[in-house]
Amino acid sequence: MLLDTPSLYFRAFFGIPESIKAPDGSPVNAVRGLIDMIATLVRQHQPSALAATMDADWRPAFRVAAIPTYKAHRVAHGDTEEVPEALVPQIAVIQDVLDALGIARLESPGYEADDVIGTLTHRAGDGAVDIVTGDRDLFQLVDDSRPVRVLYTARGIRNLQIVDEAFVTAKYGVPGRAYADFATLRGDPSDGLPGVPGVGEKTAAALITRFGSLPALLEALDAGVTEGFPAGSRTRLAAARDYLAAAPAVVKVAPDAPLPDVDLTLPAKPRDPEALVRLADRYGLDSALNRLLDALGR
Repeated sequence: MLLDTPSLYFRAFFGIPESIKAPDGSPVNAVRGLIDMIATLVRQHQPSALAATMDADWRPAFRVAAIPTYKAHRVAHGDTEEVPEALVPQIAVIQDVLDALGIARLESPGYEADDVIGTLTHRAGDGAVDIVTGDRDLFQLVDDSRPVRVLYTARGIRNLQIVDEAFVTAKYGVPGRAYADFATLRGDPSDGLPGVPGVGEKTAAALITRFGSLPALLEALDAGVTEGFPAGSRTRLAAARDYLAAAPAVVKVAPDAPLPDVDLTLPAKPRDPEALVRLADRYGLDSALNRLLDALGR
């Protein structure tokens, strides 16, 4: 099980009142929420291995070089992401808690959590993988043959949607593993990815279904093929040719981010019990941590 940790702690922060505070009055809603999320996931899905992936770089240079608008609307200043003030100090506490528990926490310089997930999924070979996220970008990794699934959190951690190839096909009308190509054409305003002007979901799905992949589509476009292009789409695609050459580097998650070899086995007991007790006392996390420790110890 691979956790898109930033996706989860943002969800916890916005879903749980800031009135949840530590004894010193500082908010711990995201910390406590994430701990309870992990406890629920472990109890319900009983993974044999678990990794909490993190953003070492939330807006990697290689993606900005390809598409300068990538996440530009979320920049607070310089290269700093716009993050709610009450969440910022909680991220460090989350990291300390994960480390004290002994839950593997992985990041890679110059890459996002998505890329860490893509790399760990690739490294798993034929092994089954569950990816927990609220980010549709990771739908591109689903693979029924292994299986690789996304446990999608849009409806909440207790009402997860199981995203497999059949889900992608039913929802978007494209082959199950073609989501990245489809998303490149359609675009994604939440990431500052413009897409091809005038090409919406239906046209994007029709193009990918007809040609099978973005490279095959571009090959047909460059060869002057006219058959199979919905009305007006060929002209729009030709006008966006530079974008279509650059965008895959932004949309596709990396399968080869540099990562150390780490034991992802679930800890049966805390790695650093004394540190965990100090964190529990300082931030008022006793109940949440006891629920998680009970789930891990089963």
